[in-house]
Amino acid sequence: MPKLTYPPAHRIDQMDNYHGTLIADPYRWMEEVDSPETLEWIRQQNELTFTFLEKIPSRAPIRERLTQLWDYAKVSSPYKKGGRYFQFRNSGLQNQDVLHVYELLTDTPRILLDPNTLSKDGTVALNSWSVSPDGKWLAYAISSSGSDWQVWYIRSVDSGQDLPETLEWSKFSGATWSKDSSGFFYAPFPAPAEGETFQEANYNQKLFFHRIGTSQAEDQLVYERPDRPEWGFGSEVSEDGHYLLIYVSQGTDSRNRFFYKDLKSNSPVVELIPDLEATYNFIGNDGSMFFFQTNLDAPRGHLITIDSSCPKPENRKTLIPENEAVLQSAQIIHDQLVIIYMKDAHDIIKLFNLDGSPAGDVSLPTLGSVMVAYESSLHGERKDSEMFYAFHSFIHPLTIFRYDFQSGQSQVIFQPPINFDLSSYETNQVLVTSKDGTRVPMFLIHRKGLQKNGDNPTILYGYGGFNLAQTPAFAIHRLVWMEMGGVLAIGNLRGGGEYGEEWHQAGMIHTKQNVFEDFIACAEWLIHEKITRTARLAIEGRSNGGLLVGACMTQRPDLFGAALPAVGVMDMLRFHKFTIGWAWVSDYGSADDPEQFKTLVAYSPLHNLKPGTHYPATLVTTADHDDRVVPGHSFKFTATLQACQAGDAPTLIRVQTRAGHGLGKPTSIWIEEYADVYAFLIKVLGM
Repeated sequence: MPKLTYPPAHRIDQMDNYHGTLIADPYRWMEEVDSPETLEWIRQQNELTFTFLEKIPSRAPIRERLTQLWDYAKVSSPYKKGGRYFQFRNSGLQNQDVLHVYELLTDTPRILLDPNTLSKDGTVALNSWSVSPDGKWLAYAISSSGSDWQVWYIRSVDSGQDLPETLEWSKFSGATWSKDSSGFFYAPFPAPAEGETFQEANYNQKLFFHRIGTSQAEDQLVYERPDRPEWGFGSEVSEDGHYLLIYVSQGTDSRNRFFYKDLKSNSPVVELIPDLEATYNFIGNDGSMFFFQTNLDAPRGHLITIDSSCPKPENRKTLIPENEAVLQSAQIIHDQLVIIYMKDAHDIIKLFNLDGSPAGDVSLPTLGSVMVAYESSLHGERKDSEMFYAFHSFIHPLTIFRYDFQSGQSQVIFQPPINFDLSSYETNQVLVTSKDGTRVPMFLIHRKGLQKNGDNPTILYGYGGFNLAQTPAFAIHRLVWMEMGGVLAIGNLRGGGEYGEEWHQAGMIHTKQNVFEDFIACAEWLIHEKITRTARLAIEGRSNGGLLVGACMTQRPDLFGAALPAVGVMDMLRFHKFTIGWAWVSDYGSADDPEQFKTLVAYSPLHNLKPGTHYPATLVTTADHDDRVVPGHSFKFTATLQACQAGDAPTLIRVQTRAGHGLGKPTSIWIEEYADVYAFLIKVLGM
């Protein structure tokens, strides 16, 4: 390929002193993402990128095939409240899923909320929702253009009409209804004062109670901690309505404090777990006896009980001890404990009696997941005789099951109608030896009869952070890649949650380099085993995974044929200075700390690009409205990469407009993006 001429990006004389080390930041001006100069640079970059992509003959057929395959009916696991079932459905190509409600499983559902009617281009999305215990009210939050900021509304389930009040300045908050359905608890941020930045608006979250039929100005303050502005609050009401449970988070630290308030006596908030010592998830209660899922003294998780009337540590009891699998989720349904465990990066469901004794398993179709987008798809309440769950895997579309506690049997209630021969594909799991000898699992998904000739185009995907596990999940766009002869490899890297908190801690702050070594080891294994070769190997990751791709392509530019860093954290010295970036310090550390600075600057993708280096073909993807990982990361990285690139491999950026980090992204935009990504790979990998 002829070497491309990239749009000019002028350099400024910006130097920062980090503990005696001077670091240049010549593209600092790109952090002002809406400045005329940055907007013009974006326009020119997009013009270059789309001109390049438009010349690839397979781009249009790929988009057509993606559209064809994506067009199938999809539903979520039903959620039951007040004798009604609530469920998301999508007819196929709708930009946003539509919330339906019905009285009986045999009924024809009626539409309760269709976000597609809220904007012409599908960029208004439903972010969060909660149904009142009596099933009569829906609290729902919507966002625009992919922003994390959301506005709450309240809709009558009977009439489908909204109440006049709206609740603003909310993000990272759900709604928890009181047991009498009179209102709900939620945690907004203060509205930014005049001259205050959005960075400052990400602090001082407070917990309020909103009574339906009143204005936001009348909301009752339940709890605040002005002395701890970095604390965030999540809430839950116990099923008996006796307690308000308050989760106190600190950034993205997987540990949390746990407080509660007795709603019957309206007594002050009690700090049951006052220290940031472990993760605590409330499961349920019998009077003052609280059931918790925690990893305190059990990195893979166990269930304990704490009597809130005598909560001293010596009075705590282990109900279900830690075992070799990771405890992901626990609920009380039908007066039994329903637990989702993860073993070797796939899910299993086990049942226990409330005294901790085993009560059987719920069989699953194959190696796969009942966690969907890192959340449990399992729904049911304590006195229900049924529960619903979704199951999926790489080559098993999201299927909905109803489990009957009386018969102990699961029944399929929805099987997605996909016109694709999935029986021609297979999933295998292998173990890869990382640099320090650690054995790292990796999934391989491809067409059956794969020839190990070193010529298979391969995408290696990874994340490796924030205790998030990469379990088998169905994604329709990946079928298109495999149909074209591609192999998909997914590494279960340290930093994730595949083997509990120890696995997470082995890839955070000063051990973050382990994540990159794991990913590089996976790539080397794929080449050594003749699955692929460098010229046909692409690496892909989103968000923290974009950081992963950026770090690996700068450390081993010789190893990869293509790199796809999406919405990545690329400037590890300044990430904490933008929007919610301060919250990631628990996983990354901060350049404000002298020792952590040394670790961060050693792998920061932006700061490890070197002039005169032959980097792999790269397509950076980001969005102009991403207010989680601000697009300035990708802008500065791209400008530096283009200036450093010595080879002919293209280094391009695709900036999506009216979109954000990925939350609520319309179907049409996903199809366009994946069509461009796969067309790019076809071109640069010589497919």
